[in-house]
Amino acid sequence: MTLRTKRLILRVARQYDLIDLHTVFSDTRAMARWSTAPHDSPAQTQQHLDRLIASSKENPTYFVIEMDERVIGTAGMHVADEVGFLLHPDYWRQGIMTEAMQAIIPYLFEVTAHSQLTADADPKNVASVSLLTSLGFHETHSAKNTFCINGIWSDSVYFALPRPNPSR
Repeated sequence: MTLRTKRLILRVARQYDLIDLHTVFSDTRAMARWSTAPHDSPAQTQQHLDRLIASSKENPTYFVIEMDERVIGTAGMHVADEVGFLLHPDYWRQGIMTEAMQAIIPYLFEVTAHSQLTADADPKNVASVSLLTSLGFHETHSAKNTFCINGIWSDSVYFALPRPNPSR
């Protein structure tokens, strides 16, 4: 399965994406508000890539983001009805993740029976919180000390996006 936007190709992960994905997952800026520490080796990224490839065998719901023949991030539904996204900092503030998620969200509602999509963000990650809000997600609740990465605790704010009503 491949989704295309004006600038992006959203597709399932492939083995040859390892180096590009490691560039994203090892970047301390990209991973500063993620739920795991930056990857310190390609072997660690390979484990993540193996999970991405295995999860895309049937109905893919999580994609790599390709731009100009390079993988620059990931986005989609990764657990139950929860969406997530990660983008290399060289591509921040260019509307790329908005463009990707505007293609992915309708696809997810088309191929799943979920009544809503959910998301979880560190409240200090203003860009992610703003993106979710701009996509129509609304805050449902928050929690303290939900992730501990390298001895530093982060909080979470949770969001939901109800399935759109069918046209009448």
